[in-house]
Amino acid sequence: MYVAVKGGERAIEASWRMLDKARRGDTRLAELSVGQIREQLRLAVARVMTEGSVYDEELAALAIKQAAGDLVEAIFLLRAYRTTLPRFGYTRAIETEAMQVERRISATFKDVPGGQVLGATYDYTQRLLDFALLAEGHDVDGMPEHQARASVSAPRDEPVPRVVTLLNQEGLIEQETPSPDASEPGDLSREPLSFPASRATRLQNLARGDEGFLLAMGYATQRGYAHTHPFAGEIRFGSVAVEMELDELGFAVEIGDIDITECQMINQFTGNHEVPPTFTQGYGLAFGHSERKAMAMSLVDRALRAEELGETLSSPTQDIEFMLSHSDNVEASGFVQHLKLPHYVDFQAELELVRRLRAQHAARPIDDQAQEEQAA
Repeated sequence: MYVAVKGGERAIEASWRMLDKARRGDTRLAELSVGQIREQLRLAVARVMTEGSVYDEELAALAIKQAAGDLVEAIFLLRAYRTTLPRFGYTRAIETEAMQVERRISATFKDVPGGQVLGATYDYTQRLLDFALLAEGHDVDGMPEHQARASVSAPRDEPVPRVVTLLNQEGLIEQETPSPDASEPGDLSREPLSFPASRATRLQNLARGDEGFLLAMGYATQRGYAHTHPFAGEIRFGSVAVEMELDELGFAVEIGDIDITECQMINQFTGNHEVPPTFTQGYGLAFGHSERKAMAMSLVDRALRAEELGETLSSPTQDIEFMLSHSDNVEASGFVQHLKLPHYVDFQAELELVRRLRAQHAARPIDDQAQEEQAA
């Protein structure tokens, strides 16, 4: 017999207390602080900020601590908090070409203006466990933490031009300039997703989309599930200034700096009898140091431009409705996890239906059953 789980308010409150205890862990060990998470789990903080649509390292670190390291839950917490914040206005579009780069690489040109800047990356590590990290108080190459921090180089103050500028000079890549009569892009954080979706809306959706989903879909585009052949034109990480126009002043003022990662993917060229062959682009941008997310985003962005570029739609990676509707991990998590909630009435209805059908099946005349067996 299917019996409903008994519980209620007291059971839920007890569950909360157990959750707090499980989150804290062994009290003989020092508690992990929000500051430690912010400084030492910076890649996790960057992902939570990007997919949570809030640039605040402290709040993202707090969400990670509260969620016990479950990044999807932390993203949910940050988005929920975001809905309580007032909207004072919109900032100007950031100038990523003026970025103070900490890392900047190109897979298309060996020598680029400003040079290749490797910066801090796992790309050239051997992916072997570093047991020296088990020794508390040490960080890089066994150096004490304060020496390791002092050895990190400062970002470049001088801006460096984009790699695609080299192609722009010869007209070899499509020009992406906004039309003067173009409508203002919508705000996906305040308006529901609707179709058809403009590229501005698509990019907002992909920026908030789950990194794992975008990574898998970007991988699919490389395996042939899209008409693209990508090259990493440029990936850059660093800080950019954020400016906002204030009505009472009549001009824009700088309100702060944010760290971002930008990726411009150069893709298969297109052209016709009127337009000479030119390379196309995919674009990705994310908060903090988020190279994998920005690259995957740029691959998917290019795939979703298939209809616009006159390509045959032959893959789910080119289906705008499919991609945008299923990329959001908060929605996906909620829809999947709601199955844990009580569905007693629904299941009882299904259960009674199956029992009734089985009873009818068993009560059929023997002749009918024999005829069915002969027909089979």
